[in-house]
Amino acid sequence: MTRKLRYGIIGAGTIAGFHAAAIGAVEDAQLTAVCDSDGPRAEEFARKHGVAAWADLDTFLGEAPIDAVTIATPTGRHATVAIPAARAGKHVLCEKPLEVTPEKAQAIVDACRENRVLLAPVFQNRFGAGAMKMKRALDAGRFGRLLFVSGRVKWWRSQAYYDSGAWRGTWRLDGGGCLMNQSIHTIDLMLHFAGAPERVFGYTATRTHQIEVEDNACAAVRFRNGALGVIEASTSCAPGFPLRIEVSGERGSAAIEGDRIADWRFADDDPGDAEILADIDQGSGLGSGASDPKAIGVEGHRLQIADLTQAILTGSAPAIDGAEAILPVELICGIYASMKTGQPYFFKERA
Repeated sequence: MTRKLRYGIIGAGTIAGFHAAAIGAVEDAQLTAVCDSDGPRAEEFARKHGVAAWADLDTFLGEAPIDAVTIATPTGRHATVAIPAARAGKHVLCEKPLEVTPEKAQAIVDACRENRVLLAPVFQNRFGAGAMKMKRALDAGRFGRLLFVSGRVKWWRSQAYYDSGAWRGTWRLDGGGCLMNQSIHTIDLMLHFAGAPERVFGYTATRTHQIEVEDNACAAVRFRNGALGVIEASTSCAPGFPLRIEVSGERGSAAIEGDRIADWRFADDDPGDAEILADIDQGSGLGSGASDPKAIGVEGHRLQIADLTQAILTGSAPAIDGAEAILPVELICGIYASMKTGQPYFFKERA
């Protein structure tokens, strides 16, 4: 019998429960340990899931029976746990966003490369049925010249949500507001579809919550391939609406709402269109966090953990490379910079 890949979870907050459930649903994976600086919380989580608990990170990395870790701490603490994990030879699955600045995100990527461990950022929306269909059509050239790629995340969060954790809604540990926390999956998909941005101009505002970061934002983006796009983000829009991404080209247009294809129109027919149109409005059950952050479902995390597990066991590359997680953080930080200066933010070309 082949030994299962052993995972430890760092951080025992809300999202850690999703990680535990996802690991338990992957045939070749096994949850064996948890680490949280809050010892009682770690012990409670460990009892619930039948694993060992640690409160000290160094001891956990040195003694726990683990091959890989999933990181479920507040964003601003990702680097402080991911880098030691990489140096300890543990593969890393890290929740979104990778870190609160591109520089800190790059430090995680560098540490994993230097220590020859795999790094996968949690962008489970890429595994959704709608996103995969959209990406296949883009790669096949069905849209022709790309014209627009826009995203809308008009969600709702209560003040109680922000008050539930001292890190929520802070620059230091949350890295920002509705853009950095809630909209990063949509922004990642926009970049996945359109490629790197050339410039961005943005506005942010705090309208309905007592937090130090934004709860509403909009931005205009120009991508390096010439396509344009608009980002709308909010945690103020009651009752909360599914995210929407629209892609338009000279030969066709399509849209995703939540994880479903909501629109699919092209100048040229394709044999696969009939099946897509027949299944329109059908998603893969990833869930939506439009009004409840706990309503996202486990399937997306399961698919991502299954992918990383197979990559580790077979020596292959994961579907999403860790370096891909830097660009969404850079785009969001570019919007923040534009708001501060009142000028467009220009992105450097990456090698």
